Amino acid sequence: MSDNCLFCRIARHEIPAHVIHEDDRLLAFLDIQPVRPGHTLIIPKQHYPYYEDMPADLAASIVNLGQRLGRHMKRLYGVERVGFAFTGIHVTHAHAHVIPMHHPQDLTSTQYIEQQDLTFKMPAQPAQEALATTASELRAQLRGGPERAA
Repeated sequence: MSDNCLFCRIARHEIPAHVIHEDDRLLAFLDIQPVRPGHTLIIPKQHYPYYEDMPADLAASIVNLGQRLGRHMKRLYGVERVGFAFTGIHVTHAHAHVIPMHHPQDLTSTQYIEQQDLTFKMPAQPAQEALATTASELRAQLRGGPERAA
């Protein structure tokens, strides 16, 4: 793990996150600036700058978890599809986004945008209570039932 990488610090639990899933190799947590409620990031705990740097079996584990999470998101959020993308735009640590898609533009390429010189802004950060509720619902879905109080 990298000492100063944001996602490595989250994986070491040095920075709080609304964790959806954790095992010995992966950590899934809510994006704090979600495109839609439920927008989850899946990272390998070990530092790999980009997705193509990961061993194939680790990338497959991320895809598998994304598929499981996507099936639950469809039911939980009443959407027809869930987007999945490996990216590395803002943090140089391999990660995948799993996003319930309410509209096609929730996860799309700028190649489809007709207007030129668009400006973009980061989505608003929800209240911590809203993130905690969303994380709890998704954890319960992955575990196959209502989440038990700790």
